[in-house]
Amino acid sequence: MIACFKQRLFLTVFASLFVAGLFAGQAQAQAQDAATPSAKDRVANRYSANAKGGSPNGSPAGASAPAGDGIEAKIEKIPLPEFVKDRQTDPAVTQHTTTGAGLPAAEGNPIDMQQSAQRGLDANPQMQSARAILSGAEQQRRQAMANFGAVGTVSYTFQRTDAQVITQNSVTIPSNQLINSMTGSSLATSTYSSSRIGYWKNLYQLQLTATQPLFTGFKLLSSYQKAELSREQAEANIKYTELSLIKAVQQAFLTLLQARSNVQSNKDSVARLESQYKVAQAYYDVGLKPRLDVLQAESDLAQAEQNLLKAENDVLVQTAQLNSLLNLPLNQQTNYVGELTYIPFPMSIEECLDTAYKLRPDLYMGVKTVQMAERDVKIAASTFYPQVQAQASYTKQGNQPDLGLKDSSGATTPDSASIGIGASLQAWDWGSTYFGVQSARENVKKVQADLAKLRLDVGYQVKTFYLNIQDAAKRISVARTALEASREGYRMAVARYQAQVGTSTDVLDAQARVSSAEFNLTQALTDYQSALADIYVAMGVKNLSLVSN
Repeated sequence: MIACFKQRLFLTVFASLFVAGLFAGQAQAQAQDAATPSAKDRVANRYSANAKGGSPNGSPAGASAPAGDGIEAKIEKIPLPEFVKDRQTDPAVTQHTTTGAGLPAAEGNPIDMQQSAQRGLDANPQMQSARAILSGAEQQRRQAMANFGAVGTVSYTFQRTDAQVITQNSVTIPSNQLINSMTGSSLATSTYSSSRIGYWKNLYQLQLTATQPLFTGFKLLSSYQKAELSREQAEANIKYTELSLIKAVQQAFLTLLQARSNVQSNKDSVARLESQYKVAQAYYDVGLKPRLDVLQAESDLAQAEQNLLKAENDVLVQTAQLNSLLNLPLNQQTNYVGELTYIPFPMSIEECLDTAYKLRPDLYMGVKTVQMAERDVKIAASTFYPQVQAQASYTKQGNQPDLGLKDSSGATTPDSASIGIGASLQAWDWGSTYFGVQSARENVKKVQADLAKLRLDVGYQVKTFYLNIQDAAKRISVARTALEASREGYRMAVARYQAQVGTSTDVLDAQARVSSAEFNLTQALTDYQSALADIYVAMGVKNLSLVSN
C-alpha cells in the first residue's frame, strides 16, 4: 500500500511540473514575441498598433479569454493586411465597372459556345482563305476544260526589203564586124556589160491560224481529271478548316470557363483565409494564440491573393484570344456565357471509329491526293505517244498598211488559205521521259503510304480521345467526393481551432485541401468537355454545342 501511494504521489508531482513547464514555455514565447523590435518588423508594428489594451511594446493585454460576444465583435473589427486594401482600392481595378474584383463588366448580348463557334465560321479569315482556295481550284478546272478546244492566233507583220538587181546587157563591137567583113576573120562582134539597179519593197501580212489538238497522249484528259480532283480536295479542305476552327474556338471557350471557375475558387480561398487571419489576429490580441499563427495566416492569404490575380489575368487573356478567333475587337469584353458540366457521350468506340473513317475530310483529301498522283503518271507518259493536231490558216498580204496593192509589181500573193493535219513523235531524249514516269510512279507509292499512315493516326486519335473522356468522367466523380470531404474537413478544422483544441496549421492545411479539390474538379470538367470537342473533330462531326444528337 505504501509503495503504491508513493508511486501515485510521484506521478502527480511529475504531471504538475510538466503542466507548469508548458505554461511557462507559452509565457516565455509570448514575451519573446513582444520583445521583437518594432522598427525592424512592419507586421509587428501593425499588430502592436491594432492590439486593444496591450502594452506599449506589443505584448498581449491578458491571458484570459473574453466572453463569446466580445471575441466575435473583435474578430469583425480586425483590419485586413495592407496588400488586400491596396488591391481593393487599385485605380487600375476600379476605373471600370466590374462584376468582381479586377474583371471588367461584360458587354453586349450573351454568347454561348454554339454561337461562338458559328461566329468563328462566319467571320474568321481562315474560312475566307479556304474559300479562296476552292475558287482557285474551280478556275483551274475550267482552264483544263478549255484546253480541249482549238487555239486561235492572229498575227500582223510588216517587212521592208531593200536590194540591188544585177543585169547583163549585150553590146555590139562595130570595128570587129568591119574587120571580119574585110579580112574574113572571126573576131567577137559583141560583148556583155553588167549594171546594178537598186529597188525596195514593203510587205504587210495578216495571218489567222486555228490549231485543234486531236491526240496528246492522254495529257489533256489526265490534266482535266487532276484539276477536277483538286477542286474536290479543296471542297474537303473547307470542311477540314471548319472542324479545325470549331475545335480552336471550343478549346478557347472551355479554357475561359476554366479560368472563370478558378477565379471563383480563388475568391473563395481568399475569403476563407481572410476569415482565418481575423480569427488568428483576434486570438493573438487576447493572448490565446502566438503571433506565428497570424504570420502563417497572412502568408497564405498573400499567396491566395497572388493566385487570384493570376486567375483574373488568365480570364482577360482567354477573352482576348476568343475575340481574336471570332474576329472581334481585342479590348471588347464580350459576354461569353456557359458552364462546365457533365454531358453524356453515348457512342461506343466502334461507332466512333466507323464514323471517323467515313467522315474525316483529311482521309478524303488523302484519297484525292493518291488519285491526282496517278494522273501525274499518265501526264508524264504522254510523250511516249504521237502528238496529233489539225491546223487551218488564212493569210492576206499587200504593200499597203491596209493590205492593199499600190501596184502589181513583185511576187506578192494577195490571199492564201491552207488546212492540214500533222503528227509528231519524240524519238529520243536520252531517257528523260522514262525517268520522269518512274519518278511519278514512286510518288504514287509515297502518297499511298501517307494515306495508310493517316488512317492509322485517325484510329489512334479517336481511341485516345475516347479514353480521355472515360478518364475525365471518372475523375469528375472522384473530385466531387473529395470536394465534399475537404469542405467538411475545413469546417471541422475551423471549429476545433475556435474551440482551442486545433492549430492554425490544421485550418490552413484544410483550406488548401478545399482549394485543391475545387481546382481538381474544375480541371476534370474542363478535360471532359475538351475531350468531347476533340473526339467530335476526330470523327469529322461538326458539333458546335458538344451536346450529343
